[in-house]
This record gives sequence, structure tokens and C-alpha cells, in this order.
Amino acid sequence: QVQLVESGGGSAQPGGSLRLSCTISGFSIVRYACLAWFRQAPGKEREGVAALDRETTSTYADSVRGRFTISKDNGKNTVFLQMNSLQPEDTATYYCAAGWPRSCETMVTSAFTRWGQGTQVTVSS
Repeated sequence: QVQLVESGGGSAQPGGSLRLSCTISGFSIVRYACLAWFRQAPGKEREGVAALDRETTSTYADSVRGRFTISKDNGKNTVFLQMNSLQPEDTATYYCAAGWPRSCETMVTSAFTRWGQGTQVTVSS
């Protein structure tokens, strides 16, 4: 059984940092064409935040570029999202996703077949 389990969420002050982890079990991370982080704020649609393809080319949403970094550790079968300079508008539930979308960089929600349960990130003073 394939499972994606996120951790590392919590509360932070504006300007602070958090590091999210997504550990995948039951399937090797290197077999996925695309690994990504999405987020969903209350009342809003889920949106792509960052994606990493098999060649380790990364893509970021305009709202997080320069502040967030996606990476992976194949040995630990884990994907990370380092979030710096956090802002209140980053408050959301963050989900990791994996799959074989036709295009990794477009981060189309429906193209990802495997999802974690989500971890809450709250940024406030």
C-alpha cells in the first residue's frame, strides 16, 4: 500500500521558516515522474506551490518563488519543502503529491494520482 505522510507543519510568525517533509512508503520515489507540493486555504481551490521532476528540475508558483525550495532525498524516500520568509497569505493546508502528469511544471491537480493527508501551516503574528 502506497502512503504519503506529511509532517513539519505548524505555526510561524511572518518572516519565519518551516520545513515540510513528505515520506513515501510502498513505492520508490525515483519511479515517480513528478513530485509536488500543493496548498489549499479555506474557501479557495487547491493550488500548486512547487514541483520537482525526475531530472530534478524545479518549478514554483509566482507567489512563492525565491522563498520556497523543493528538494528530495532518494535514500529516505522523502520530499521536502523549505519555506522561508513566510507571510500570512501562506496559511493553508499543504499536501504532497506524486504521479506521472504529462507536464510536471504546470502542476495540474487532477494529474496527480497519489496524495498525502495534508499538514496545516499557519502564519500569524
